[in-house]
Amino acid sequence: MNLELTETQTLIRDTARKFAKEKVAPQARTFDREEIFPTALFKELAELGLLGVNLPARYGGAEAGVVAYSLAMMEIAAACASTSVAMSVTNMCAELIHAFATEAQRERFVTKLTSGEAVVGAFALSEPHAGSDPAAMRTTAVRKGDTWVLNGSKQWITSGAHAGVIVVWARTSQQPGNKGLSCFIVEGGTKGLIIGKHEDKMGLRSSNTVSLTFEDCTIPADQLLGKEGEGFKLAMVALDGGRIGIASQACGVARAALEATVRYTKDRQAFKQPVAEFQVPRFMMADMKVQLSAAELLTLRAAYLKETGKPFTREASMAKLYASEMANRVCDKAVQLHGGYGYIDEFPVERYFRDARVQTIYEGTSEVQRMVIARETLKLFNS
Repeated sequence: MNLELTETQTLIRDTARKFAKEKVAPQARTFDREEIFPTALFKELAELGLLGVNLPARYGGAEAGVVAYSLAMMEIAAACASTSVAMSVTNMCAELIHAFATEAQRERFVTKLTSGEAVVGAFALSEPHAGSDPAAMRTTAVRKGDTWVLNGSKQWITSGAHAGVIVVWARTSQQPGNKGLSCFIVEGGTKGLIIGKHEDKMGLRSSNTVSLTFEDCTIPADQLLGKEGEGFKLAMVALDGGRIGIASQACGVARAALEATVRYTKDRQAFKQPVAEFQVPRFMMADMKVQLSAAELLTLRAAYLKETGKPFTREASMAKLYASEMANRVCDKAVQLHGGYGYIDEFPVERYFRDARVQTIYEGTSEVQRMVIARETLKLFNS
């Protein structure tokens, strides 16, 4: 892996950084406190090519690769984690549709996502009784002539109330376990798709999270994504890539927390000298920087492997596991080093701390990541 960025990667990173600093960061606190979904920002992200970084230009993508996408995610997340998670899910949905769709589906749905016409995408896999265990899924899809009829409910759906394109999993047969699952594309506003209440969350408060209910929700038969019965495979492919996005998000939030802490400890006086001059804070910030750098390298390695067509399941889980837990540690130390000011709204580290907490839960919990890493490691040493 070449640690030097290409011209394209640098351009994408710098474009995202400029947009994040000028347009996203100044509004992040307001978005968080007032729970405002930043719809207008996604139109601009689309214009910059950031809703399809790894997709071909013919479908509206930037065609810049997975490493560039990871770098862009880090920049947006450093400004506003809520904006970055919607960006991540939109990229994930667009990539999944592109990978398994017919040409007609690509032309219709991928371009809606990359152009911002759909505003954002949503990924509807989890259910009230089926989170880490998709085999427990109860949502059904029944073929009736030239349509599919969906019934059931989904839980914890990021951007569900705003998404113009939703990738939905449902059971299409009574085969045991994961074998009977299929994947569908459902457009926002489809009759029978009911949007639930917005969840009042601890963090990511401007990221819309809702339940979705399907009551005889009828879609055309040609909105089946991939082959019938192969939905579990599609979910695993999407989640592998999605974990790179969340690892990138964690790195961005942690970097923002560290930068805020450096600024604060240089400015804050205690015992007639800056807090940054004391050994304990300096050692704490040194540890924060080491952990952040390690997480960035793990994340970019996973992105590079995906980009070059090599196996990356284990590396994506390693990056997601370490980066998400690192972000929680770094944000915790950032609050501690701010003292009482770290606990109030006036300083951003309290928001970073709240936003980081969910990163060890969604896109597969830390416990699930350890299961994946162990499974893939045992395969490696058995070969």
